[in-house]
Amino acid sequence: MKNESPISRRHFLGKSAATAFSFTVLPSYLALGKKDKAGNVPPSQRLNLGCVGVGNRGNAVITGLCAKGNAMPVAFADVHYNNSPRGEKTLAAFPDVRRFADFRVMLDTMGDDIDAVSVATPDHTHFVIALEAMRRGKQVYVEKPLTHTFRESELLMQAEKKYKVVTQMGNQGHTSGGASQFQQLVKGGVAKDINKIEAFFKPFKHPGIWFYEKEQRIEKYPGAEEIPAALNWDLWCGPAEMKPYNSLYHPQTWRAFFLYGCGIFGDWGAHILDFAHDYLELGLPSRVEKIDMLDHNQIIFPRLSKLSMHFPKRGKSLPPVDLIWADGYGVKPEVDEQYWDKKEDGSSNHPNLDDTGSTLLHRKDGKFVIYRGSHGSASSLLPRVTMREYAQYVKQPKVIQSHQENFVQACLGNGTTTSPFSVSGELTQLLHLGVACQYLNESFDFDRKTKRILGNTHAQAILDGPEARPGWRDYYKPIV
Repeated sequence: MKNESPISRRHFLGKSAATAFSFTVLPSYLALGKKDKAGNVPPSQRLNLGCVGVGNRGNAVITGLCAKGNAMPVAFADVHYNNSPRGEKTLAAFPDVRRFADFRVMLDTMGDDIDAVSVATPDHTHFVIALEAMRRGKQVYVEKPLTHTFRESELLMQAEKKYKVVTQMGNQGHTSGGASQFQQLVKGGVAKDINKIEAFFKPFKHPGIWFYEKEQRIEKYPGAEEIPAALNWDLWCGPAEMKPYNSLYHPQTWRAFFLYGCGIFGDWGAHILDFAHDYLELGLPSRVEKIDMLDHNQIIFPRLSKLSMHFPKRGKSLPPVDLIWADGYGVKPEVDEQYWDKKEDGSSNHPNLDDTGSTLLHRKDGKFVIYRGSHGSASSLLPRVTMREYAQYVKQPKVIQSHQENFVQACLGNGTTTSPFSVSGELTQLLHLGVACQYLNESFDFDRKTKRILGNTHAQAILDGPEARPGWRDYYKPIV
């Protein structure tokens, strides 16, 4: 989808004039109207940000958006300031930015000064924040996964068409040399006739994925604890059911719960599967098959998940594809010996692969497999000796700009985003089909045209999501 709505300059001249009167001699970046040697950018060429979520991942997003000096926060919204070292770092870097608890109040108060909104909050609040910003004509950058339910992604894709704003989901590998290289592999015929994809994620030490630990398994929602004085728990819950506060939810540990997060498939799947999904035109599967769900319950995600998805033929050189996903301890990619590199003495060793997050893409002819990690990592061919034959396609192009700067420049009217909602929305829907399988511990068939699960009303209800709490239901009306 082409993003055709660069920001309006309706308020920049006024801001520039007000700034000018505060100087006896105008700085060069104001007098000349262009970036100076120190990197200062005149207000008429800068994107003003309203940033929702400033701690943890929010710090990285804000830092990335502002890295080149072409964007600057003018307002922050967060339900719990100073809840993490990264949040404190954000506030220290921008001490004069106005702070709000409620993103709606931020937009009511400073809407005329805000061009774009960044969203780096727990999954269950992405949708309402993004839609509110889009309704007001703001460009939006939303961390992955785009939404907490399948239906929310559908609504945001509809909103993108209606409001014609610039959009980007934060699967940052989609603006990278690795992404450009994968497109080369497709165009050069290296990634043709892919009929099987194996995807893996092995947990690492991180507070957000504690649900993999056996000793921390829980079978029911945790009990009430005292709400931190600085936390607005009602706003944190947003449209989702408001359970009694517990520190297992916040900060940073909510991802374990189906009620608030999307687990690892919904999170890292956006980094591991994005190239194959977009450039191989996978779309949505026709079948989701449960293989194994270790220690399954409907409170937190399984300790180990194995599932498969079937995608029908999509055109020339795009045969049916079976995608197999596995996450959990002990999960690692295994490469068939025919794809190992042979040594001079005739021996061979298993390739050294990164099993934190990776994929193996199999060609129908079995000549070689394509291996890649996650995020923006480049792909390689196994056996590696095969790469000589396809050297012109394997060579990774130079990275021109970051994913966040790609969004900033698109907002300023320079090009388009690489992961707009028209692309990332469908990827997120694929992830939600996997999450539904994890939640239900069931297999099901899916109609790609109607986007509905066949013959299973309970499973379809999971895709639609629960009714929002009072005060939030207006966001879930059809977008026409």
